[in-house]
Amino acid sequence: MGVCSAFLERKNIVLSAKRYGVDALGAMAQGLFCSLLIGTILDTLGKQLGIAFLVTVGGYASAMSGSAMAVAIGYALQAPPLVLFSLATVGYAANALGSVTLSGGKGAGGPLAVLFIAVIAAELGKAVSKETKIDILVTPLVTILAGVGLSALLAPAIGTAASAVGDVVKWATVLQPFWMGILVSVVIGVALTLPISSAAICAAIGLTGLAGGAAVAGCCANMVGFAVLSFRENRWGGLVSQGLGTSMLQMGNIVRNPRIWLPAILTSAITGPLATCLFRLEMNDPASAVASGMGTIGVYAGWVNDVATGAKAAITSLDWVGLALICFVLPAVLCWLFGLFFRRIGWIKEGDLTLE
Repeated sequence: MGVCSAFLERKNIVLSAKRYGVDALGAMAQGLFCSLLIGTILDTLGKQLGIAFLVTVGGYASAMSGSAMAVAIGYALQAPPLVLFSLATVGYAANALGSVTLSGGKGAGGPLAVLFIAVIAAELGKAVSKETKIDILVTPLVTILAGVGLSALLAPAIGTAASAVGDVVKWATVLQPFWMGILVSVVIGVALTLPISSAAICAAIGLTGLAGGAAVAGCCANMVGFAVLSFRENRWGGLVSQGLGTSMLQMGNIVRNPRIWLPAILTSAITGPLATCLFRLEMNDPASAVASGMGTIGVYAGWVNDVATGAKAAITSLDWVGLALICFVLPAVLCWLFGLFFRRIGWIKEGDLTLE
Protein backbone atom coordinates (compact mmCIF):
# COMPACT_ATOMS: atom_id res chain seq x y z
CA MET A 1 0.00 0.00 0.00
CA GLY A 2 2.84 2.33 0.91
CA VAL A 3 4.66 1.58 -2.37
CA CYS A 4 1.53 2.34 -4.37
CA SER A 5 0.91 5.59 -2.51
CA ALA A 6 4.52 6.63 -3.02
CA PHE A 7 4.26 5.89 -6.77
CA LEU A 8 1.07 7.91 -7.13
CA GLU A 9 2.58 10.80 -5.22
CA ARG A 10 5.71 10.72 -7.39
CA LYS A 11 3.55 10.76 -10.50
CA ASN A 12 1.32 13.57 -9.20
CA ILE A 13 -1.75 11.34 -9.50
CA VAL A 14 -4.18 12.63 -6.89
CA LEU A 15 -7.29 10.47 -6.51
CA SER A 16 -9.67 13.06 -5.13
CA ALA A 17 -13.06 14.57 -5.82
CA LYS A 18 -11.48 18.03 -5.96
CA ARG A 19 -8.93 17.07 -8.60
CA TYR A 20 -11.51 15.46 -10.88
CA GLY A 21 -14.79 17.09 -9.90
CA VAL A 22 -13.49 20.64 -9.49
CA ASP A 23 -10.17 21.13 -11.28
CA ALA A 24 -10.74 18.89 -14.31
CA LEU A 25 -14.40 19.83 -14.68
CA GLY A 26 -13.72 23.54 -14.46
CA ALA A 27 -10.94 23.31 -17.05
CA MET A 28 -13.14 21.26 -19.37
CA ALA A 29 -15.75 24.02 -19.28
CA GLN A 30 -13.13 26.50 -20.44
CA GLY A 31 -12.11 24.18 -23.27
CA LEU A 32 -15.74 23.90 -24.35
CA PHE A 33 -16.11 27.68 -24.25
CA CYS A 34 -13.01 28.23 -26.39
CA SER A 35 -14.20 25.81 -29.08
CA LEU A 36 -17.86 24.83 -29.46
CA LEU A 37 -19.47 27.92 -27.95
CA ILE A 38 -17.17 30.42 -29.65
CA GLY A 39 -17.57 28.48 -32.87
CA THR A 40 -21.35 28.52 -32.67
CA ILE A 41 -21.40 32.26 -31.98
CA LEU A 42 -19.13 32.95 -34.97
CA ASP A 43 -21.12 30.62 -37.21
CA THR A 44 -24.42 32.28 -36.30
CA LEU A 45 -23.03 35.78 -36.73
CA GLY A 46 -21.56 34.82 -40.07
CA LYS A 47 -24.85 33.43 -41.34
CA GLN A 48 -26.90 36.38 -40.14
CA LEU A 49 -24.45 38.98 -41.46
CA GLY A 50 -23.59 37.10 -44.63
CA ILE A 51 -19.89 36.79 -43.79
CA ALA A 52 -18.67 33.42 -45.07
CA PHE A 53 -15.31 33.70 -43.32
CA LEU A 54 -16.96 33.73 -39.88
CA VAL A 55 -18.98 30.64 -40.79
CA THR A 56 -15.78 28.85 -41.82
CA VAL A 57 -13.91 29.83 -38.68
CA GLY A 58 -16.88 28.86 -36.54
CA GLY A 59 -16.97 25.43 -38.15
CA TYR A 60 -13.28 24.86 -37.47
CA ALA A 61 -13.62 25.93 -33.84
CA SER A 62 -16.64 23.72 -33.20
CA ALA A 63 -14.97 20.71 -34.81
CA MET A 64 -12.11 20.94 -32.30
CA SER A 65 -14.30 20.94 -29.18
CA GLY A 66 -13.39 17.40 -28.12
CA SER A 67 -9.66 18.02 -28.42
CA ALA A 68 -9.90 21.39 -26.69
CA MET A 69 -11.79 19.91 -23.71
CA ALA A 70 -9.38 16.99 -23.33
CA VAL A 71 -6.27 19.16 -23.47
CA ALA A 72 -7.83 21.51 -20.91
CA ILE A 73 -8.49 18.55 -18.63
CA GLY A 74 -4.90 17.36 -19.03
CA TYR A 75 -3.66 20.84 -18.18
CA ALA A 76 -5.73 20.85 -14.99
CA LEU A 77 -4.32 17.43 -14.04
CA GLN A 78 -0.82 18.81 -14.58
CA ALA A 79 -0.03 16.27 -17.28
CA PRO A 80 3.49 16.31 -18.77
CA PRO A 81 3.84 17.55 -22.36
CA LEU A 82 3.68 14.20 -24.19
CA VAL A 83 0.52 13.24 -22.32
CA LEU A 84 -1.03 16.66 -22.82
CA PHE A 85 -0.46 16.67 -26.58
CA SER A 86 -1.69 13.08 -26.94
CA LEU A 87 -4.97 14.02 -25.29
CA ALA A 88 -5.96 15.95 -28.42
CA THR A 89 -6.57 12.61 -30.17
CA VAL A 90 -8.29 11.13 -27.13
CA GLY A 91 -10.66 14.08 -26.84
CA TYR A 92 -11.57 13.97 -30.51
CA ALA A 93 -12.40 10.25 -30.31
CA ALA A 94 -14.33 10.50 -27.05
CA ASN A 95 -16.39 13.44 -28.27
CA ALA A 96 -17.14 11.84 -31.63
CA LEU A 97 -18.08 8.43 -30.19
CA GLY A 98 -19.99 9.98 -27.30
CA SER A 99 -22.13 11.78 -29.84
CA VAL A 100 -23.67 8.48 -30.97
CA THR A 101 -25.77 5.98 -29.01
CA LEU A 102 -25.45 2.22 -28.67
CA SER A 103 -28.13 1.88 -31.35
CA GLY A 104 -26.18 4.09 -33.72
CA GLY A 105 -28.41 7.13 -33.33
CA LYS A 106 -27.37 10.62 -32.34
CA GLY A 107 -26.27 10.94 -28.73
CA ALA A 108 -25.71 13.88 -26.43
CA GLY A 109 -22.85 12.60 -24.29
CA GLY A 110 -19.80 13.92 -26.15
CA PRO A 111 -18.56 16.34 -23.47
CA LEU A 112 -19.44 13.90 -20.67
CA ALA A 113 -17.49 11.13 -22.42
CA VAL A 114 -14.53 13.45 -22.84
CA LEU A 115 -14.52 14.21 -19.12
CA PHE A 116 -14.44 10.59 -17.97
CA ILE A 117 -12.17 9.20 -20.63
CA ALA A 118 -9.66 12.06 -20.77
CA VAL A 119 -9.19 11.86 -17.00
CA ILE A 120 -8.41 8.13 -17.17
CA ALA A 121 -6.15 8.44 -20.22
CA ALA A 122 -4.28 11.37 -18.70
CA GLU A 123 -3.62 9.54 -15.44
CA LEU A 124 -2.46 6.39 -17.27
CA GLY A 125 -0.18 8.51 -19.43
CA LYS A 126 1.23 10.22 -16.36
CA ALA A 127 1.85 6.82 -14.76
CA VAL A 128 4.17 5.65 -17.57
CA SER A 129 5.68 9.03 -18.36
CA LYS A 130 9.51 8.99 -18.21
CA GLU A 131 9.54 5.43 -16.88
CA THR A 132 11.35 4.07 -19.95
CA LYS A 133 14.21 5.12 -22.20
CA ILE A 134 11.80 5.32 -25.14
CA ASP A 135 9.38 7.70 -23.45
CA ILE A 136 8.78 9.53 -26.73
CA LEU A 137 7.02 6.36 -27.96
CA VAL A 138 5.62 4.77 -24.82
CA THR A 139 3.83 7.75 -23.30
CA PRO A 140 1.87 8.82 -26.41
CA LEU A 141 1.06 5.19 -27.26
CA VAL A 142 -0.31 4.40 -23.82
CA THR A 143 -2.28 7.65 -23.61
CA ILE A 144 -3.80 7.41 -27.09
CA LEU A 145 -4.46 3.66 -27.12
CA ALA A 146 -6.04 3.75 -23.67
CA GLY A 147 -8.11 6.83 -24.48
CA VAL A 148 -9.35 5.71 -27.90
CA GLY A 149 -9.95 2.17 -26.65
CA LEU A 150 -12.03 3.43 -23.74
CA SER A 151 -13.87 5.73 -26.12
CA ALA A 152 -14.84 2.79 -28.31
CA LEU A 153 -15.99 0.78 -25.27
CA LEU A 154 -17.68 3.45 -23.15
CA ALA A 155 -18.49 6.58 -25.14
CA PRO A 156 -21.57 5.23 -26.99
CA ALA A 157 -23.03 4.06 -23.68
CA ILE A 158 -22.39 7.50 -22.23
CA GLY A 159 -24.08 8.98 -25.29
CA THR A 160 -27.11 6.76 -24.68
CA ALA A 161 -27.27 7.75 -21.01
CA ALA A 162 -27.02 11.45 -21.81
CA SER A 163 -29.74 11.07 -24.41
CA ALA A 164 -32.00 9.67 -21.70
CA VAL A 165 -32.04 13.22 -20.36
CA GLY A 166 -33.46 14.20 -23.73
CA ASP A 167 -36.26 11.68 -23.26
CA VAL A 168 -37.28 13.51 -20.10
CA VAL A 169 -37.35 16.77 -22.01
CA LYS A 170 -39.37 15.20 -24.82
CA TRP A 171 -41.89 13.91 -22.30
CA ALA A 172 -42.15 17.39 -20.84
CA THR A 173 -42.93 18.93 -24.21
CA VAL A 174 -46.23 17.04 -24.52
CA LEU A 175 -47.58 18.51 -21.31
CA GLN A 176 -49.59 21.69 -21.21
CA PRO A 177 -47.52 24.86 -21.71
CA PHE A 178 -47.35 25.89 -18.05
CA TRP A 179 -45.85 22.65 -16.74
CA MET A 180 -43.86 22.16 -19.90
CA GLY A 181 -42.38 25.60 -19.46
CA ILE A 182 -41.20 24.77 -15.95
CA LEU A 183 -39.83 21.31 -16.69
CA VAL A 184 -38.12 22.08 -19.98
CA SER A 185 -36.63 25.33 -18.70
CA VAL A 186 -35.22 23.71 -15.57
CA VAL A 187 -33.95 20.56 -17.29
CA ILE A 188 -32.25 22.32 -20.21
CA GLY A 189 -30.84 25.01 -17.92
CA VAL A 190 -29.32 22.29 -15.74
CA ALA A 191 -28.01 20.44 -18.82
CA LEU A 192 -26.40 23.64 -20.09
CA THR A 193 -24.39 23.94 -16.90
CA LEU A 194 -23.57 20.22 -16.56
CA PRO A 195 -20.80 18.62 -18.67
CA ILE A 196 -23.31 17.25 -21.17
CA SER A 197 -24.38 18.84 -24.41
CA SER A 198 -27.67 20.67 -23.97
CA ALA A 199 -27.45 21.71 -27.64
CA ALA A 200 -27.11 18.07 -28.71
CA ILE A 201 -30.03 17.05 -26.49
CA CYS A 202 -32.21 19.70 -28.08
CA ALA A 203 -31.10 18.71 -31.57
CA ALA A 204 -31.59 14.99 -30.96
CA ILE A 205 -35.24 15.38 -29.97
CA GLY A 206 -36.03 18.31 -32.27
CA LEU A 207 -36.76 20.74 -29.48
CA THR A 208 -38.33 23.65 -31.37
CA GLY A 209 -41.44 25.79 -31.08
CA LEU A 210 -42.69 26.58 -27.58
CA ALA A 211 -40.48 23.89 -26.06
CA GLY A 212 -37.49 25.60 -27.66
CA GLY A 213 -38.58 28.88 -26.13
CA ALA A 214 -38.72 27.26 -22.69
CA ALA A 215 -35.25 25.82 -23.28
CA VAL A 216 -33.92 29.27 -24.12
CA ALA A 217 -35.42 30.60 -20.89
CA GLY A 218 -33.59 27.94 -18.89
CA CYS A 219 -30.30 28.59 -20.65
CA CYS A 220 -30.51 32.33 -20.02
CA ALA A 221 -31.53 31.81 -16.39
CA ASN A 222 -28.25 29.96 -15.87
CA MET A 223 -25.97 32.04 -18.09
CA VAL A 224 -27.20 35.52 -17.26
CA GLY A 225 -28.20 34.43 -13.76
CA PHE A 226 -24.75 33.18 -12.78
CA ALA A 227 -23.11 36.17 -14.49
CA VAL A 228 -25.08 38.60 -12.32
CA LEU A 229 -25.10 36.42 -9.21
CA SER A 230 -21.30 36.19 -9.21
CA PHE A 231 -20.60 39.77 -10.27
CA ARG A 232 -19.25 40.80 -6.86
CA GLU A 233 -16.70 37.98 -7.08
CA ASN A 234 -15.82 37.97 -10.78
CA ARG A 235 -16.66 41.51 -11.93
CA TRP A 236 -16.84 42.28 -15.66
CA GLY A 237 -14.71 39.38 -16.84
CA GLY A 238 -17.06 36.91 -15.19
CA LEU A 239 -20.10 38.76 -16.48
CA VAL A 240 -18.93 38.40 -20.08
CA SER A 241 -17.55 34.85 -19.85
CA GLN A 242 -20.71 33.47 -18.24
CA GLY A 243 -23.36 35.75 -19.73
CA LEU A 244 -22.08 35.40 -23.30
CA GLY A 245 -20.20 32.15 -22.85
CA THR A 246 -21.32 29.35 -20.58
CA SER A 247 -22.50 28.81 -17.02
CA MET A 248 -20.52 25.55 -17.08
CA LEU A 249 -17.62 27.64 -15.82
CA GLN A 250 -19.34 27.44 -12.41
CA MET A 251 -19.41 23.62 -12.28
CA GLY A 252 -16.35 23.41 -10.09
CA ASN A 253 -17.94 25.79 -7.59
CA ILE A 254 -21.24 23.89 -7.78
CA VAL A 255 -19.45 20.67 -6.82
CA ARG A 256 -18.03 22.46 -3.78
CA ASN A 257 -21.36 24.05 -2.80
CA PRO A 258 -24.43 22.84 -4.75
CA ARG A 259 -26.60 25.53 -3.10
CA ILE A 260 -25.15 28.21 -5.39
CA TRP A 261 -27.19 26.62 -8.19
CA LEU A 262 -30.56 27.27 -6.51
CA PRO A 263 -31.00 30.91 -7.64
CA ALA A 264 -30.57 29.95 -11.31
CA ILE A 265 -32.80 26.88 -11.03
CA LEU A 266 -35.58 28.82 -9.29
CA THR A 267 -35.28 31.59 -11.86
CA SER A 268 -35.63 29.13 -14.73
CA ALA A 269 -38.74 27.66 -13.11
CA ILE A 270 -40.30 31.13 -13.27
CA THR A 271 -39.13 32.35 -16.67
CA GLY A 272 -39.92 29.05 -18.43
CA PRO A 273 -43.72 29.21 -18.11
CA LEU A 274 -43.65 32.96 -18.74
CA ALA A 275 -41.94 32.23 -22.05
CA THR A 276 -44.48 29.59 -23.07
CA CYS A 277 -47.73 30.97 -21.64
CA LEU A 278 -47.36 34.75 -21.72
CA PHE A 279 -44.93 35.67 -24.49
CA ARG A 280 -45.29 32.50 -26.60
CA LEU A 281 -41.55 32.58 -27.24
CA GLU A 282 -40.68 30.05 -29.93
CA MET A 283 -37.54 28.76 -31.66
CA ASN A 284 -38.38 28.11 -35.30
CA ASP A 285 -35.10 28.64 -37.11
CA PRO A 286 -34.17 25.59 -39.25
CA ALA A 287 -31.16 25.12 -36.96
CA SER A 288 -32.94 26.18 -33.78
CA ALA A 289 -33.01 22.72 -32.24
CA VAL A 290 -29.30 23.20 -31.54
CA ALA A 291 -29.68 26.88 -30.65
CA SER A 292 -32.45 26.02 -28.17
CA GLY A 293 -29.78 24.50 -25.97
CA MET A 294 -27.40 27.44 -26.15
CA GLY A 295 -29.38 30.57 -25.31
CA THR A 296 -30.62 33.45 -27.46
CA ILE A 297 -28.54 32.65 -30.56
CA GLY A 298 -31.39 31.36 -32.72
CA VAL A 299 -34.35 33.43 -31.54
CA TYR A 300 -34.00 36.25 -34.07
CA ALA A 301 -33.16 33.79 -36.85
CA GLY A 302 -36.37 31.94 -35.99
CA TRP A 303 -38.40 35.13 -36.28
CA VAL A 304 -36.89 35.86 -39.67
CA ASN A 305 -37.66 32.31 -40.79
CA ASP A 306 -41.27 32.59 -39.57
CA VAL A 307 -41.78 35.83 -41.50
CA ALA A 308 -40.22 34.36 -44.62
CA THR A 309 -42.44 31.25 -44.51
CA GLY A 310 -45.60 33.20 -43.70
CA ALA A 311 -46.00 31.66 -40.26
CA LYS A 312 -45.60 35.13 -38.76
CA ALA A 313 -46.79 38.42 -40.24
CA ALA A 314 -44.02 40.51 -38.71
CA ILE A 315 -41.68 40.81 -35.74
CA THR A 316 -43.74 42.70 -33.17
CA SER A 317 -42.85 44.90 -30.23
CA LEU A 318 -44.21 42.18 -27.92
CA ASP A 319 -41.66 39.79 -29.39
CA TRP A 320 -38.83 42.15 -28.50
CA VAL A 321 -40.23 42.82 -25.02
CA GLY A 322 -40.58 39.10 -24.38
CA LEU A 323 -37.05 38.44 -25.60
CA ALA A 324 -35.60 41.18 -23.40
CA LEU A 325 -37.50 40.09 -20.30
CA ILE A 326 -37.06 36.32 -20.63
CA CYS A 327 -33.46 36.32 -21.82
CA PHE A 328 -31.92 39.28 -19.98
CA VAL A 329 -33.94 41.33 -17.50
CA LEU A 330 -35.76 38.66 -15.50
CA PRO A 331 -32.80 36.24 -15.23
CA ALA A 332 -30.62 39.08 -13.96
CA VAL A 333 -33.13 40.51 -11.49
CA LEU A 334 -34.60 37.26 -10.17
CA CYS A 335 -31.28 35.46 -9.78
CA TRP A 336 -29.80 38.48 -8.02
CA LEU A 337 -32.76 38.63 -5.61
CA PHE A 338 -32.65 34.90 -4.91
CA GLY A 339 -28.90 35.24 -4.42
CA LEU A 340 -29.35 37.99 -1.85
CA PHE A 341 -31.72 35.75 0.10
CA PHE A 342 -29.40 32.74 0.06
CA ARG A 343 -26.40 34.89 0.97
CA ARG A 344 -28.37 36.31 3.88
CA ILE A 345 -29.25 32.88 5.31
CA GLY A 346 -25.67 31.69 4.82
CA TRP A 347 -26.21 29.17 2.03
CA ILE A 348 -23.98 31.19 -0.30
CA LYS A 349 -20.82 32.64 1.18
CA GLU A 350 -18.27 35.15 -0.10
CA GLY A 351 -15.99 33.44 -2.60
CA ASP A 352 -18.32 30.52 -3.37
CA LEU A 353 -18.85 31.83 -6.90
CA THR A 354 -15.29 32.94 -7.67
CA LEU A 355 -13.97 31.65 -11.00
CA GLU A 356 -10.38 30.52 -11.02
